[in-house]
Amino acid sequence: MDEPITVESRIAPPPLSCPKCGGLLPSELGDIQCELCGANVRTDHAPTRKKWEEERLSCPSCSKVLIAGVNDRPAELRCGGCETQFTLTAKVIRVEIQCPSCERSLRMKQRPGERTITCPACEVPFKVSF
Repeated sequence: MDEPITVESRIAPPPLSCPKCGGLLPSELGDIQCELCGANVRTDHAPTRKKWEEERLSCPSCSKVLIAGVNDRPAELRCGGCETQFTLTAKVIRVEIQCPSCERSLRMKQRPGERTITCPACEVPFKVSF
């Protein structure tokens, strides 16, 4: 069985904070739940939805330029040229942080909550929260 094909969108919704706890909300639109306090939050951003609908991307198989045509992520798409089916996923926001020990710049995916990471350069663990 073939693995599902995914393509990451180039357009991310703006970062939003939870109105209850002030923490970072998941990078999604619609009805979402704050991962920090559990509050249910309805988020929407019309400019992002318009950009998602008009987003141009290349087919992962034949490289034909496609227009997404849908204003949700993830979205199941099919290439009109080669019939390849794939999932257009939400863009994962990446941020640059510095190790507090060696000051090395590290790029990581921005996700709500707190987590402990270990610097690959100096191997010192430290906590990051968004």
